[in-house]
Amino acid sequence: MIIEVDPGSGLAPYEQIRQQVSLMIDSGTVPAGSRLPSIRQLAGDLGLADGTVARAYRELEQQGYLTSRVGRGTTTAMRPTLDQEQRQRRLRQAAHEYATTASQLGFTAELALAAMHRQLFGPS
Repeated sequence: MIIEVDPGSGLAPYEQIRQQVSLMIDSGTVPAGSRLPSIRQLAGDLGLADGTVARAYRELEQQGYLTSRVGRGTTTAMRPTLDQEQRQRRLRQAAHEYATTASQLGFTAELALAAMHRQLFGPS
């Protein structure tokens, strides 16, 4: 499982972790019962404080994405994966939020699309 945190994204690191893990679980990329890295390990890998990862894991557990057991670590909970329609709905919602944010920040559609292209495909 690859998790990346972008310090320049404007989104808190714990929220970036929470969003990425929930999307991996919803899409079926990370199957139910998969073991996640320990809080300390993931924090070290990402260069973050343990508390940041702990907050993300705690929120994911509260939302039903993860289960934590003392001595057994943290695993993904048994959840149905999203079907195609649900995934498309989430994509539309994310696109709407992105477009709204870009507009509020005063970016043109061309600049917003260029930024999205770089995120999806890397710098040209």
